[in-house]
Amino acid sequence: MTTPLALVFYENLLPGSQLVNRLQDLGYRVQTISDVHTLVLQALHERPLVVVTDLASANADVCAIIRELKRNPETRHIPVVAFTDLKRAKLQSTATAAGATIVAGNDAILDQLPQLLDQALQIE
Repeated sequence: MTTPLALVFYENLLPGSQLVNRLQDLGYRVQTISDVHTLVLQALHERPLVVVTDLASANADVCAIIRELKRNPETRHIPVVAFTDLKRAKLQSTATAAGATIVAGNDAILDQLPQLLDQALQIE
């Protein structure tokens, strides 16, 4: 049986690296994405079970990339768990409108990850 794959994008070391470790502890293979602009192509190629992404990026509009992922017929089924600072309410609503399955706060993502993944996978 193949271990499920999670594609993960983050720029900030915390909670990004901790998130990778937590996903591995939960039994996922993790592939980190260094350039979020390649997310859709990597999703097409790698066929992940889930995408986990930080919404904060100095180099890209992550919400636009989520929208692109959800518009593609071959990747629209992939659940997207996004996270950001809870003080960024507009970014949270933009991510939801773009197609993020769940948007969580930076502080909660690590502790609630198993429940967030279960919820995201049930929704899809």
